[in-house]
Amino acid sequence: MKRYAGVFACILVYSIALAGTLLPVRESRADALEDVQNRRAIRIAVPKDTPPFGSANQYKTLEGFDVSIAKMISLELGVKLDMVPLASGDRIPALLNRHVDLVVSSLGKNPERQKQIDFSQAYAPFYLGVFGAPDLDVKNAAGLAGKTIAVLKGSIEDGELSKIAPASASIKRFDTEPEAVKSYLQGESKLLAAGNVLISAFTKEQVETTQLKIVLKDSPCFIGVNKNETALLSKINTMLSRIKQNGMLNVNAQRWFKAPLPDSVLHSAVE
Repeated sequence: MKRYAGVFACILVYSIALAGTLLPVRESRADALEDVQNRRAIRIAVPKDTPPFGSANQYKTLEGFDVSIAKMISLELGVKLDMVPLASGDRIPALLNRHVDLVVSSLGKNPERQKQIDFSQAYAPFYLGVFGAPDLDVKNAAGLAGKTIAVLKGSIEDGELSKIAPASASIKRFDTEPEAVKSYLQGESKLLAAGNVLISAFTKEQVETTQLKIVLKDSPCFIGVNKNETALLSKINTMLSRIKQNGMLNVNAQRWFKAPLPDSVLHSAVE
């Protein structure tokens, strides 16, 4: 019996050792910044069909405001840029699944998204406003009194405009954006309620005779980062602060939006 007891004891010890080797091992991984540096490349989700943020040009090459920012980030980190063109609905899933390291794709911030990912400071303008000729005296909602304002019927800007316009303002609602723009450019409407992205598509001559009068709704864009990636996020925010201060970000805005950066972007910091 003593002999068998010794055998059983050996079997027990071996079984315990074997079980230890079969236990799941917690995966150890570097943080996102280390991953990027070790890989010597950064994967950034960019828009593929959202001008002026990102779209293909005549040579089938991606270009736009966000594409320029993605290139600046790769230079900042000293790594190769792997751009991943994605539709809007695929941006956050690709980040959460770690198919990309960052989202630089006209991404707005809301409470639901903040539960999933972290955001940089604001870096790009996205707003709805009332636009008109530079010499037209409109500085606030009261200045809309007696003015004709073209707007896309049923749009968000239509709703925001309706909240603040005086009773004497004449809001001309159109079924399509081109109709609203035509009414404004031909002088039938003195003002146009629209998004800054729409105005960026104006010709140089049209932009020179169009000025932002009132901001109806401000929703700037942010760079998306996975939760708890503090090192990578810090690098991004440091770069954004610097290119705001040295004017590079404003130059990028002038090129793609044909307008300077608004204060909501230029003077924003991390919340």
